Amino acid sequence: MRIIPAIDIINGKCVRLTKGDYSTKKIYNKNPLEVAKEFETYGIKYLHLVDLDGAKSKHIVNYKVLFEITNNTNLIVDFGGGLKSNEDLKIAFENGASQITGGSIATNNPSLFMEWLSTYGSKKIILGADCNNRKIATNGWLESSETDVIDFIKDYESKGVKYVICTDISKDGMLQGTSNILYTEIIDKTNIQLIASGGVSSIQDLEKLKLIGCEGAIIGKAIYEQKITLKELSKLC
Repeated sequence: MRIIPAIDIINGKCVRLTKGDYSTKKIYNKNPLEVAKEFETYGIKYLHLVDLDGAKSKHIVNYKVLFEITNNTNLIVDFGGGLKSNEDLKIAFENGASQITGGSIATNNPSLFMEWLSTYGSKKIILGADCNNRKIATNGWLESSETDVIDFIKDYESKGVKYVICTDISKDGMLQGTSNILYTEIIDKTNIQLIASGGVSSIQDLEKLKLIGCEGAIIGKAIYEQKITLKELSKLC
């Protein structure tokens, strides 16, 4: 299972939110590159970089942070947040993203998302399936829908999607464990490569996700609040 630390960006700074609520913003480092370099020092190879300003603004904003990280580390970066147009996608890839995550776009403009999937291929386009009470949420989790997360994933799997990041918003930033029942159901009912996100609070949580069969696990606040050390993560890489 791939270990994928997360860096969320607001105003160019490394932050974390609780349940996606922007009013809960906590700044952990004013220099995201410094954080990324520390990850790399411990043998970490992957990074989940989220442009929270972009998610709110509905267009890419913090691409300069992406450029700094990809040009000064060897981390393999998947980038998400605010990717709503072909130009946004072009900017993300030109600034070093290896993959992009499209969530809101897959709900609100499925034809454009499918165009991206056809143009760039399933290895570069990750489906973002963020949900609350099993219902898909979009635009930085500020908007909700009536679409069931399993139905959403199965529909896009039938259209060629291979990788899915699923975040249970109720777990995100809570440090109270992951949505193992939901993830087990997704893995049982689909053949997608599932990247779990939200709620990781310990090495034991990661071990459970691996047993379930997740392809990757995203870790955020647990690192910043020192619930999991980078030394511990390095042993899993």
